[in-house]
Amino acid sequence: MSDLYKDPIGTAEAAAKVIAEKTGKAKHQVALVMGSGWISAADALGKPTHEFAVTELPGFPAPTVVGHGGKVRSYELAGGVNALVFLGRTHFYEGLGMEPVAHAARTAVKSGCKAVVLTNACGGINTEYKVGQPVLIKDHISLTAASPLIGADFVDLTDLYSKRLRELVKAADPSLAEGVYVHWRGPSYETPAEIRMMRTLGADLVGMSTVPEAIAAHALGAEILGISLVTNAAAGVTGEKLNHEEVIAAGKAAADRMGKLLAAVLPKL
Repeated sequence: MSDLYKDPIGTAEAAAKVIAEKTGKAKHQVALVMGSGWISAADALGKPTHEFAVTELPGFPAPTVVGHGGKVRSYELAGGVNALVFLGRTHFYEGLGMEPVAHAARTAVKSGCKAVVLTNACGGINTEYKVGQPVLIKDHISLTAASPLIGADFVDLTDLYSKRLRELVKAADPSLAEGVYVHWRGPSYETPAEIRMMRTLGADLVGMSTVPEAIAAHALGAEILGISLVTNAAAGVTGEKLNHEEVIAAGKAAADRMGKLLAAVLPKL
């Protein structure tokens, strides 16, 4: 483990301090982590007041996944709300350990964010979901056997994905569905048999991110809003093979809708 991650909270505080210095903003109120294909949705928030490489902050490795931009943006939204946007993330399957995966979420909370919005691209297990459909995460199932929390840090996850925030978003777009998200380590996609198992467990969506970040931010007191974009039917649902290019393309196609929704909702979080 890198020395940076021996004190993950301290490293997050150091990164938050650099963000405050770079932006001239003592605090941000809300944060977004943009998943695969979601980057263009951030453009709907308007022109950022600041943008810089994530690697300019302590504890952030360079992104390695196509569709993840490796930038941090600061926006000033309606009502003077400061929004911190991470264009991309680190995944557990990259092999760097859990600390870098949770680092952006912890940095956001240490930057003052009371609400953290986590977006992702995912496979649709629920056969009623369509490609390009956004779904609010209401709960999750972790199949990674890993947690961002270390030691006797017993955190209640009953309301991990805030009901209050979900209701705010659904007030803006009542057509949004809610579902249960499975965290799959990856980077291989799931087999059809594994998807059948997940469906039996009660899952609607499957992806390779979000859950560690949600737990880490929630443990520090933030409210969490999770939004999945169904970019493909999960393995075995249609019989078609899965590929990352499909994920990116579907994400871009739905970016306008989701960007407008986020721009309308974020100042209210």
